[in-house]
Amino acid sequence: MADHPTRCFHCGEPLAGRAPLWARIDQADVPMCCPGCRAAAQLIAELGLEDFYRFRTAPADRSAQAGADWGSYDDPALLETLTRAESAGRSVTLAIDGLTCAACGWLISRSLQQLPGVTHAELNTATGRARIAWRPEQLALSSVLRMIADLGYRPHIVTAQSCDGRIESERRAVLKRLAVAGLGMMQVMMFAVALYVGAAQGMEPQIRAYLRIVSLLVSTPVMLYAGWPYFASAARALARRSIVMDVPVSLALVLAFGASALNTWRHRGEVYFDSVTMFIFFLTVARYVEMAARHRSTRASDSLSRMLPLTAHRLSSGADGEEVMSEVPVAQLKTGDFLLVRSGEVVPADGALAAGESRFDESLLTGESLPLERAAGQMLTAGSINVGSPVRMRVAATGSATVLAGIVALLQRAQCGRPRIARAADRMASRFLIGVLIIAAAVCALWCALDPARAFPATLAVLVVACPCAFSLATLVAVASANAALARRGVLVTQPDAIESLAKVTRVVFDKTGTLTSGVLGVSSCNALGAMSARDCLSVAAALELSSEHPIARAFAHVPRAGLQAHELRAESGGVEGTVGTRRYRIGTRLFATGRPDAGQPGAPADTTIVLASDGEALASFTLEDAPRPELSAAMRALRRLGLSLEISSGDSATAVARVAAHCGIDCFAARQSPADKLERVGALRRAGEFVAMVGDGVNDAPVLGGAGVSIAMGRGSALTLATADLILVGDSLAALPQAFALARRAARVMRQNLAWAAAYNLVAMPLAAVGLVPPWAAAIGMSSSSVLVVLNALRLVRTARPRDAAGRAPAAAALTAPPRPAPALQEVHP
Repeated sequence: MADHPTRCFHCGEPLAGRAPLWARIDQADVPMCCPGCRAAAQLIAELGLEDFYRFRTAPADRSAQAGADWGSYDDPALLETLTRAESAGRSVTLAIDGLTCAACGWLISRSLQQLPGVTHAELNTATGRARIAWRPEQLALSSVLRMIADLGYRPHIVTAQSCDGRIESERRAVLKRLAVAGLGMMQVMMFAVALYVGAAQGMEPQIRAYLRIVSLLVSTPVMLYAGWPYFASAARALARRSIVMDVPVSLALVLAFGASALNTWRHRGEVYFDSVTMFIFFLTVARYVEMAARHRSTRASDSLSRMLPLTAHRLSSGADGEEVMSEVPVAQLKTGDFLLVRSGEVVPADGALAAGESRFDESLLTGESLPLERAAGQMLTAGSINVGSPVRMRVAATGSATVLAGIVALLQRAQCGRPRIARAADRMASRFLIGVLIIAAAVCALWCALDPARAFPATLAVLVVACPCAFSLATLVAVASANAALARRGVLVTQPDAIESLAKVTRVVFDKTGTLTSGVLGVSSCNALGAMSARDCLSVAAALELSSEHPIARAFAHVPRAGLQAHELRAESGGVEGTVGTRRYRIGTRLFATGRPDAGQPGAPADTTIVLASDGEALASFTLEDAPRPELSAAMRALRRLGLSLEISSGDSATAVARVAAHCGIDCFAARQSPADKLERVGALRRAGEFVAMVGDGVNDAPVLGGAGVSIAMGRGSALTLATADLILVGDSLAALPQAFALARRAARVMRQNLAWAAAYNLVAMPLAAVGLVPPWAAAIGMSSSSVLVVLNALRLVRTARPRDAAGRAPAAAALTAPPRPAPALQEVHP
């Protein structure tokens, strides 16, 4: 540590005798001029990018910056690590501190959209997350952050290391203000009780003046410290010529406190110190509950982000040719690096297993409870845990390119978005705010004409009792809670309107292969046709298919080879030819294997049967099946109990589709459907009045997923399918699907309850306050309680969304057991 530092290590600005702040960089304490520089330096250090300081040509220029040194975020290495590539540039997810209502989100979004180069800006006040897409060649990230800071809010780039500290800092600050407000309220209420009793029974003027002065002294720090966030927010909004919830709140507080202070000095008139402190206390309680709900709703994506380790064991060749292992930050890994993953360690990046075999726990990522076997050549996913022996892997993707980062990005996209119903509630709330100010002015004018002594308390009660904040929270917190509950159960919501749409679904259409089935062929039967036994034929077939990557070849992966080895292999369009022992064999279609066309094999269609032959003589036929998922029957029963109609639309053969339909009890199905046929079927259902959810996994499912009311993709589906889907079953299991529908319906009920309560409260409370029947202190309790009530009601979604039993059973309820609606007839229907 330097004895007498003169300049900031990060930006180079002279300290000019100021006491510096300190940050730990490269195992040394270095001076910083401000918290912004220290935060940026600590982030660079956490990401393992200290080389930025060794190779930079000059310190960051602070001349154009206000407050924090945002310019350091324009470093290319930081941009690559902290942001995600998009088709039209890059995107970043920010956590915004200082939000108080929906109008704050509107102000930030509108301001950012005016910046040249910003292609998308969306902010969800319930989660405090913003997703911003921009073109780096037109606009620097520092300009985006600086714009938000200039509005008076505090932006933070969401990283695994920054979330916990920021959340704890925000929680501690609110608790401090809550403590000051609570203590001040209790003291002022004691003085207020004495004043009320004295007014009724008589009190010496000197004692009354003393109690008022003490109340003023106690309420002043409550007003200036605990109430400061509301005044600052209102001032920022008015400076931008917009109205947020804190404008009428601040107006009411200033009027009540100012009138009380004036009457205390004049020794006459009413004082409202008890109402002021009570209003600030209950309002801070409401904001604390909102903040806790916001933190809980973002916990799922933050937990996923924290799954990666900070360092990895990289393997490289030393000067003498020996292998050297070094521990490096994960941010420094590159494609092609070889890593050692020890037993019990987390896989730091996506890649292929280079040598050895082990078991990996992917439960935190996919929900799969049992460890999965992985052998050399198979892919490993960042975030999985090695629960077996140490292995070596070759890095294929790092940072924002990993599967885990993609899942986190999809989840954050949903957290940043605002559902249609929430946007409608926000518009209603913004109009209501203007209406509150107009109504308050009208009430004041009317009472001044009728009874001037009652004008001020009635106007104050109207300003205090109004609660448009409840309209916005009614939907946003419910959707955020439902998203968090589903994420913990392996269902990733990627679109803000998905929960609302999922609750409307009446019919679910399934693809077959990879959705209702495992998507992996297996040998279901072997029919010996010659002198060789069925067991010998299976061993020969397994030896021939061992080196092939064709999906049919994988069906023989677990068939015993009895020590047989195939040589002189040659793969052709119809199958594989090779030598086993001293004999030449062919396996594939009947035409390829025997040279004769398929005359029809009883018991299985041609596209699921292959033949083993030698010298043109058929030795055995193998029936291959794509087995139904083990959880399929239970999931379908649970969906039917929810009153949903089910059908299958598949491109497979009629026999294969009928077999799966019979297995899961679905009567309505269609086979040999092209992507256009599937899309037309969904369109017909929608025209018939159905609200359709489509579940699929392949590239050919992308068009129909886009055309459905709600699209649901399996977790191991194609990239195009995942990008199109509204929801993703991350665990690649249908067991969570009934839970998703049941939870979406509960969320819809909670949103309706919250909106009904918010509307009823304002319709009843405002007229009562206007006619003078609600005192200011009661208005303060009512306003704050209204916001707290809708938040607590929404949080029931998190508490009550418990896992179902093995059959996927949901609680019996009339709303969930309505009979299925009849579907329009299909062109091709099989019993």
